[in-house]
Amino acid sequence: MSYSKPIKSPCLRVCAVDGRANVCRGCGRSLKEIAGWGAMSDGERDAVLSELPARIESLGDKASDREEALAKIAELLGE
Repeated sequence: MSYSKPIKSPCLRVCAVDGRANVCRGCGRSLKEIAGWGAMSDGERDAVLSELPARIESLGDKASDREEALAKIAELLGE
């Protein structure tokens, strides 16, 4: 039996989209990115992950847990 490695994800299980920024207040991804996450290549996911810190920062106080989100993204990017 073979197992595939799990897909890395920045999801914090908040799943609340900010209407102005059009991104999740937990992870910073757009609805389109969330929906297509499983079909993306590792490189495509890494490209989105690298954009997320700026998105989280731009949400300011609307970000659900800024520090947790940024720490998880950094971990996924190997920083």
